[in-house]
Amino acid sequence: MLGRYIGASMANIPKPREIINRKALICELDNLVEWSGYQPNTQARVLEILKSAHASGWTEVRRRFKDDRISGGEAISANAYLIDQLVRGIYDFAVTRVYPSANPTTGEQMAVVATGGYGRGELAPYSDIDLMFLLPYKLTAHSEQVVEFVLYLLWDLGLKVGHATRSVDEALRLAYDDMTIRTALLESRCLWGNEPLFKEFKQRFGSEVITGSGTKFVEAKLCERNARHERMGDTRYVLEPNIKEGKGGLRDLQTLFWIAKYLYRVEGVEELKEAGVLTAEDVRRFAKASNFLWTVRCHLHYIACRPEERLTLNVQSDLGSRMGYRDRAGARGVERFMKHYFLTAKAVGDLTRVLCAVLEDQQKKARKPSWLQQLSFRKPGIEGFEISGGRVNVTTKEDFKRDPVKLIRLFHLAQRHELDIHPNALRLVAQSLRLIDGNLRRNPDANRLFMEILTGTTPEITLRRMNEAGVFGRFIPDFGRVVAQMQYDMYHVYTVDEHTIRAIGILAGIETGQLAADHPVSHSVIGEVQSRQAMYLGVLLHDIAKGRGGNHSEIGAEIAIELGPRLGLNEWETETVSWLVLHHLLMSRTAFKRDIDDPKTVSDFVKVVQSPERLRLLLVLTIADIRAVGPNVWNNWKA
Repeated sequence: MLGRYIGASMANIPKPREIINRKALICELDNLVEWSGYQPNTQARVLEILKSAHASGWTEVRRRFKDDRISGGEAISANAYLIDQLVRGIYDFAVTRVYPSANPTTGEQMAVVATGGYGRGELAPYSDIDLMFLLPYKLTAHSEQVVEFVLYLLWDLGLKVGHATRSVDEALRLAYDDMTIRTALLESRCLWGNEPLFKEFKQRFGSEVITGSGTKFVEAKLCERNARHERMGDTRYVLEPNIKEGKGGLRDLQTLFWIAKYLYRVEGVEELKEAGVLTAEDVRRFAKASNFLWTVRCHLHYIACRPEERLTLNVQSDLGSRMGYRDRAGARGVERFMKHYFLTAKAVGDLTRVLCAVLEDQQKKARKPSWLQQLSFRKPGIEGFEISGGRVNVTTKEDFKRDPVKLIRLFHLAQRHELDIHPNALRLVAQSLRLIDGNLRRNPDANRLFMEILTGTTPEITLRRMNEAGVFGRFIPDFGRVVAQMQYDMYHVYTVDEHTIRAIGILAGIETGQLAADHPVSHSVIGEVQSRQAMYLGVLLHDIAKGRGGNHSEIGAEIAIELGPRLGLNEWETETVSWLVLHHLLMSRTAFKRDIDDPKTVSDFVKVVQSPERLRLLLVLTIADIRAVGPNVWNNWKA
């Protein structure tokens, strides 16, 4: 089972009564009060019975997760099922034994509703439970007693419960005014009680809140996502990612589904395939990403014994081992696990682009711009690509098959004209990666375009686009080996590929003067560098051999010797790049680990460097390398 997103149901849980048997629970509670009725002195015994049922069920779900190795999707459904049965049992006990009403009025017939993640049928081991007690009208004294009884028992069980008691009209009004409440109620699910009342609420929610507000909802959710990404550092490639709120995490997947559910009124991701929004492969990737992330999150909660969402360094090895990642030649188990995590986070980003592209296309079809608007948004093709709405797009689905060099030219064109790339083009790129083979890697035009990207304006943006699309690692296979590669040195904040791309961006900032105030000496000497190609390629390759075992500087220097000629560098440039990679740590180690007032230190340094050109190159590479380690790493002392 892969979670509610793709149509899984709690009804599919195997042997559910081994988790909790609600009928047996109700029978035990009824027997307790059958003759004497519910008395204050029986409350402790009621709580004891409920605690036993909850603890037994919670332990069984954990056992299945640990020993039977059920997936994260199955575990969260089982946890939700356990709480469902407890809430239903407590509610039934409240209205039949504690506050019985022989002939309840319409106003006393409430519906108990699960909202938010719990409403989706997803509940991580230590997550909060969100409930809404839905009433036809205002709260009555009897209803208030029932609600308080249910809540106090849930709290006494040690559960964290978020709750609201609202009439249908009040819930709709608040949902209309507040986007957070609207999102929580979007995934509401009737647990127990007055189901016709809940159906009325859902029908009115669709007609009075959702209808006509799709664009506003999508904009709000995407703005929330962007703000959240910014808070989290706006990159998915950090050493201690937040699996829930981080870029490429569960919240991003949930945002995708919220948008799809709001616009297409679907209950599962599989329905988006039928609606023509996602392909069968997209649905498969969504399910795979969701299940992996939920499995990781469940392990995190069980390890920490609390709702921990950060994959901190001290738990990554244990978590990877629990998920079956073992050491292999050249790669530790924890590195393999984290690489899988980062690639999954990248897949979530790909799915986001796919959905946004579909939404945009459908919006265009709905509005049908005038001929004047079409002229303003569509420009003549450039180098075999279409420019539409300020973004580069392919002209046909056969573009890359006919000319694989266009897989590189697409990014080159976008960089040169400062354009974005249309999600449809990126989708076709992802489907065409197999075309980046030995023939394309040896193609002079493709290599020239790549070097122009590397040494062009804003190379960081373009190289990151290429990396996200999978093109970078396919075109430079040695770089592909460090994509999502962790650096376990308590120093680097980012993965090797992200660190490298940031270093190139910093180098460009020094050269253009954007960082001249921070690095006046480097900015003044960088214009004297004889080969910009050697300088940029040296930064690109300085950590290219990380994670292979052995001395990564020595292995990287050998890679530079092989790669330089392919990329169009002459013999001197290639040797210079190789030297830079081999000695890229020389300046920092000399400055931070040796006495720079000692003449021998200076003499040893000069013997290795030998020329002003190498000194200039080593200076700018060292600064770019250190600054790209992480935020706030560069300081006045290092300067």
